[in-house]
Parts: sequence; C-alpha cells; structure tokens
Amino acid sequence: MRFNPLDSVQINSLKAHLPNLEVHFDEQTKLDYGHDYTEDLSFPPDVVAKPKTAEEISDLLKWCNKNKIPITPRGAGTGLSGAALAVERGVCLSMEYFNKIIQIDKANLQATVEPGVINQVFHDACKNEGLFYPPDPSSWGSSFLGGNLALNAGGPKAVKYGVTNAYVLNLEVVLPNGEIIWTGANTLKNSTGYNLTQLMVGSEGTLGVITKAVFRLLPYPKLKMLMLVSFKSAEKACESVSSIFQAGITPSSLEFMERDAIAYTQHFVKDSPINLKPDTEAHLLIEVDGNEQDKLFNDCEKINEILEEFGADEILFAETEKEQAALWKLRRRVGEAVKSHSIYKEEDTVVPRASLATLLRGVKEIGGRYGFKSVCYGHAGDGNLHVNILKGDLSEEAWNVSLKEGIREIFQLCVKLGGTLSGEHGVGWVQKEYLDIVFSPAAIEIQKAVKAAFDPNGILNPGKIFPDLKN
Repeated sequence: MRFNPLDSVQINSLKAHLPNLEVHFDEQTKLDYGHDYTEDLSFPPDVVAKPKTAEEISDLLKWCNKNKIPITPRGAGTGLSGAALAVERGVCLSMEYFNKIIQIDKANLQATVEPGVINQVFHDACKNEGLFYPPDPSSWGSSFLGGNLALNAGGPKAVKYGVTNAYVLNLEVVLPNGEIIWTGANTLKNSTGYNLTQLMVGSEGTLGVITKAVFRLLPYPKLKMLMLVSFKSAEKACESVSSIFQAGITPSSLEFMERDAIAYTQHFVKDSPINLKPDTEAHLLIEVDGNEQDKLFNDCEKINEILEEFGADEILFAETEKEQAALWKLRRRVGEAVKSHSIYKEEDTVVPRASLATLLRGVKEIGGRYGFKSVCYGHAGDGNLHVNILKGDLSEEAWNVSLKEGIREIFQLCVKLGGTLSGEHGVGWVQKEYLDIVFSPAAIEIQKAVKAAFDPNGILNPGKIFPDLKN
C-alpha cells in the first residue's frame, strides 16, 4: 500500500480543513509519541493530533482517507507489541483528551467511559461505588482503557474473571471513512446481527477508533487473601497450578515468577518484603477473593495441601492491605525491572495451563541452543508466560538475525502444546512475521478481507498484524 507523504502542502491542507484541531509538528513531540514500551523502537510520526471530540476524529479520518494519509491511534503508550507506533509515519492520533468517566450506573451495574481514562482510575471510581471492573494489566496505573480494548488486555484477575472483552457491552466507534457508529447495545444479552463489539476488541486500532465504551461491572468482593509460595523447582511450581483448579478452586490471581524476575525487581524497587533464599528457583503469588471468610480460609488450606505435594518450600501470608500491596508492587514492576537490567525482547506466550511446565522447560532448552538467557514470569493460572529474552553478550547479528529463529521455535512449541503466540499483548508490529505459525493462509486471508471491508484504503494503523499487508 502506497501512502501520500504528509509534506508542507498536506500539512497546510490539514490546518485549513481542521483549524481548531490541536496538532503538533515539533521534533521533540514527534519523538515522544514515536515510541512505547516495546523494546527500543522509534517511529516518529509526521504530526501528532490531539482531538477532543468524536466529531473532530471523524473529520480527521475523512481527511486522511481522502488524501491517503496513514493515521495511527495511540493511547498511553504502554504497549509491548508496537501496535500504536506510526510505522508509516503520517498522523499519530492521541486519545489523551478522551479521559472522562461519563456515568457509573449502579442500578444496571454498568459504566460508560471514554478511552483515555486510566485503568486504575476507572477501577477505583467503580470501587468507590461498591462495584468491580476486574481487568488489571500490570500497567494499570498508566495504561488507557482504549489501549486495553485495542489489545484485549488481561492481567492477574483474568484467571477468575476473564479479560477485557468479557466486560464490553457496546462501543462508539469512528470508522476509517469518518462514519460514527455504535456496535452493540447496553444489554447483557444480544444476538442481533454480527457481533461488531467483540470484533473491535483486540483489533489493535486497525478497524476503527473507539470513542466511548459501555462496560458491565460486578459487585466488589469484600475479602481477599494473598500468599507468596517459594519453590526449589520452577517446573514443580508450574506443575502445581493445574492441580489447584482440578481441586475445584479458582483463585482470583495465580502468578508465576522465576528467581531472576524476583531478584531483578528487588534491586529495582529497593523495598522488597521477600528474603530470597539461595536455593529458591521460583515463586507463585496466589490470591483468593470472595465474601465469605470461612470459604476463603478453606480454599487456602486446600491450596497449601496441594502445594506441599509439589515440593513448596516457604509460604508467606500477606495479612494486611499494606503487606498485600507490597507483594503486588513487586509483581507489577517485574517488566520495568527486567527492562532496566538489559536490552530485551518480551514474548507473550500462552498455552493450556497444564502445559505450562512443558513450555517453561522448552523455552530454557531453546535458549540454551541459541545462546540467550530468558527471565520468565506471568499469569500461570491461565497459562500466560511472559518470556523476556535478554541481549546480554549476544552479538548484533545473533540478536537481530538468528534470535528470530529461536523465537519462532518458542512460538511453534506454544502451538504444538495447543497455545498461541500472544495472550494479551497483541500482534502489533513485532509479532506479525510469526502469524503463519498460528493461522493457515485461508484464515489470514479472511482476516485481511475483514480489514479491507472496514478500511479499503488501508489508512488506519497500517503495517500491523499482517506480515505482508501494510493495512
């Protein structure tokens, strides 16, 4: 797909067409909006636009569509797959001014929000009303709900409560041609036509720009219990996970962190509550929640019994909210800690939970053959293992060329085990060359046809998802 350059003539045309639109052309702003949390990538756009209304977005998309100018929606810039990077330059469409919680409807357990609201801000506003919005990615303190929608974000609570798409009822969306539509209805049941709402969730900003979302909510659980469990064997830690669910217990969170993940984060946050023993290989962070204390105690006792069968070492109970917050801080900062330690690539692998130990063992074996070290952690309860590959002493050639074959082997192993190449980070820019591992040519062509139906000129977030199609 060939796009027109956004040169001085086009910029003057944009200014004339949308005189009230806030736009930025200075080099520093373009650099600031040209990267996210994905490795060290940088793709500065030609222009950064900051609209304030759906109508402004509509007019901007109409102009870009008419002039064949690429436009890339962007949230908070916390993504890990390069999905919000302007790889074809053009316009970066920042959604930062769409930051209003429009309504929290207690009677119907629903909320209507704009996509620039920060996840944790929304969570806390719901909690103040006695309501619960469960999706909580590690970046929940900074990531926008729009980005969560675009990538179908998960987080620790997904194991019990599901990922973002489980809570989306309806979306207001601006299409690439500028039309504004609602995709569904504010109802819990809807079998009317194709489910455009769910099609939009996880589409990585390639089909439309979300300007409002209606979420369903839950009553907020009154009680939580949290335990940190150490293991001398990382594989045994992974093997124990499936047995907890087989015993009829569904934790609200079940996280895995191998030794280096904890060690790097302890150094990074400085105030760790964990005494890391020399023979500890991994930890599980397990939370149960609900409204009946006796049931939670019983669940914890059963979990302890199961963990002992798999060689659990020490079990630390976080008895106060402060202690719980300290442990969660450690888990949520792992990604930043690893990034501060080394240049790295993060692969967002996911398999059926009973295959988690096999995946971990395979990752280490592949790393041994290709000469890379990996730090693994993630959402063990739903089989989602984040594999952080460290550059370390690898040569530039090994890092940029041969490592790709090692990553391909990791993804092939995931698919062989019944999994896929991304659980919550998306395909974006960095994973698209591996899409053939997961989908047949026919399945990829169907997805391309969906993209073309929404965006025939390919202007919206081009260069993402598909390995040989820049739209």
